[in-house]
Amino acid sequence: MLYDVSSSYYEGRSCPLMQFGHDRDGKTGRPIVVYGVLTDAQGRPIAVQAYAGNTGDPSTVPDQVHKLREQFGLQQVVLVGDRGMLTRTQIAKLKNYPGLGWISALRSAAIRELVQGGALQLSLFDDQNLAEISSPEFPGERLIACHNPLLAEERARKREDLLKATEKLLERIARQVARRTKTPLNAAEIGKKVGQAVNRFKMAKHFALTIKDAAFGYARRQEQIQREAQLDGIYVIRTSEPRSRLSAADTVRSYKSLAQVEHAFRCLKGIDILVRPIRHRDERRVRAHLFLCLLAYYVEWYMRKALAPLLFDDEQLDQDRKRRDPVAPAKPSASAQKKKTVRLTAEGLPIHSFETLLAELATRCRNRCRITSDSNSAPFSHLPEPTPLQQRAFELLQLLPVTGISHS
Repeated sequence: MLYDVSSSYYEGRSCPLMQFGHDRDGKTGRPIVVYGVLTDAQGRPIAVQAYAGNTGDPSTVPDQVHKLREQFGLQQVVLVGDRGMLTRTQIAKLKNYPGLGWISALRSAAIRELVQGGALQLSLFDDQNLAEISSPEFPGERLIACHNPLLAEERARKREDLLKATEKLLERIARQVARRTKTPLNAAEIGKKVGQAVNRFKMAKHFALTIKDAAFGYARRQEQIQREAQLDGIYVIRTSEPRSRLSAADTVRSYKSLAQVEHAFRCLKGIDILVRPIRHRDERRVRAHLFLCLLAYYVEWYMRKALAPLLFDDEQLDQDRKRRDPVAPAKPSASAQKKKTVRLTAEGLPIHSFETLLAELATRCRNRCRITSDSNSAPFSHLPEPTPLQQRAFELLQLLPVTGISHS
């Protein structure tokens, strides 16, 4: 089971679920509702549950465990959640449930401790990108360390961009301090401005700051930056599952499957389903709204799977995920590349995105007709024949052809 949490903002004040919390929509000053989504290993939505907006992500985990064990009656479950969800505290609670396994990841601070303690040797990645290690700090757990060179390059680039952005803010403060000769800024005033600057991009740890009355200086902490750069591209997956049930590679694949839950949230918040903003006043209606949105996403999930031959989607993706390198960047299959190049199916039908295919299907409609030359004629309905593309889509969806209906 894959599990993640998101939130959506609320228009109004009356619903008790609506509280101020960690807003993921960028709508500052708005109350939110938190909701957790469970899917199976293929990303098929299973359940949704709403929480008050001030609920922390990790505190929602026990409810999901109870639901899996009691409501669904599952005896053997592996719950996959990100490092912010399955924290050390929550994992300790999960260990009290027999038959419940989990897969999560370590935070960067824990990874650094493994390196400093010698449990994780960086030389392991000289000839491989995945290695299983152990540590007394994590008894009864398996740790799978991974190194992705492309991820390392991306993190290095992002860190350099954030450093430059922070330096730009600090340089602006330095010039302001230098200009203020008649009414110099004191250390407290400078410190307040500097604090806002270095915390804006979370780069305070990478700068040495000198703050005095009417004086300010800064410099990069190169040793600190280089020490952090050593861990670029490295992540560690942790799990309770034994090797007999789950290999190291499959453990990493399972954790990366969380991307399918993130795709569910993108669809829920996209232009098709529109889970936000939430305007219902009653708590039951808010829960019903979220449930209906998840049902709508299930329909979309099913349609995407069924209509894959007509879409740019990679039809071999599910199979490729089971056998490709779990750490290396994913590459599209030959069939997916051919779709993007030829843009035609084997039957000569045009390849579509999901949105454009829906628009094409929407052109088929039942027309309400009346013979104007005969005032006594009864209105009737006429359904035009489907186009070849529409006919193929109906076949993939296993829908019976809809015939025109005459009304007397």
